[in-house]
Amino acid sequence: MSRYIGPVCRLCRRETAASKTGEKIKLFLKGDRCLTRKCAVERRGTAPGQKTAGKSRAKVSEYGRQLREKQKMRRYYGVHEAQFENYFREAARVPGQTGKTFLQLLERRLDNVVYRLNLASSRAQARQLVAHRHFRINGKIVNVPSHIVKPGDVVTVADRSLKSPVFESNLDAARNRRPPDWLEWNEQEHSAKMLQMPAREQIDTPVDEQLIVEYYSR
Repeated sequence: MSRYIGPVCRLCRRETAASKTGEKIKLFLKGDRCLTRKCAVERRGTAPGQKTAGKSRAKVSEYGRQLREKQKMRRYYGVHEAQFENYFREAARVPGQTGKTFLQLLERRLDNVVYRLNLASSRAQARQLVAHRHFRINGKIVNVPSHIVKPGDVVTVADRSLKSPVFESNLDAARNRRPPDWLEWNEQEHSAKMLQMPAREQIDTPVDEQLIVEYYSR
């Protein structure tokens, strides 16, 4: 399966340029580095390929708004197009609010859970750590980043991984940060338990999921 290997800062600049409010949108594809003054969004708010801010573009259609929101959310979680659509189809089969269920599915991906626990500096790094077999779920090694974590599951850092410089740095940073309320971190055992399904107010993803529901419901 193909993956994007270009400059990830271009993706944030595209979303910022498309924002109607002029808000600087950061997808945090580089983790904490997106908070520094060197962030491309802070230095250049224009779209990729546009050197200076020119005349405002023509009014964006409703379809264009839906498409832009879908692309933003897909890039935020680092999911490929086909996989993203499959998540939506799965969410649409569940009774209740499709948009909320869709977000919950993406939040419960193992790579995102690792990122939310502050055990990785970015979702890209989290995917790599999972693929390299650094985590166990309920005692079993899982190396599939898209694995869906369920309430009651216990995610543990493998013992052999604790001496890694990457984990030493990430664990040190995790001590000063609090994971979301639907996750419980045990620092002594280097493990975390999923307490419940994340509520919408506990998910800080900066998207309007209803626009994405409308996009796939055309």
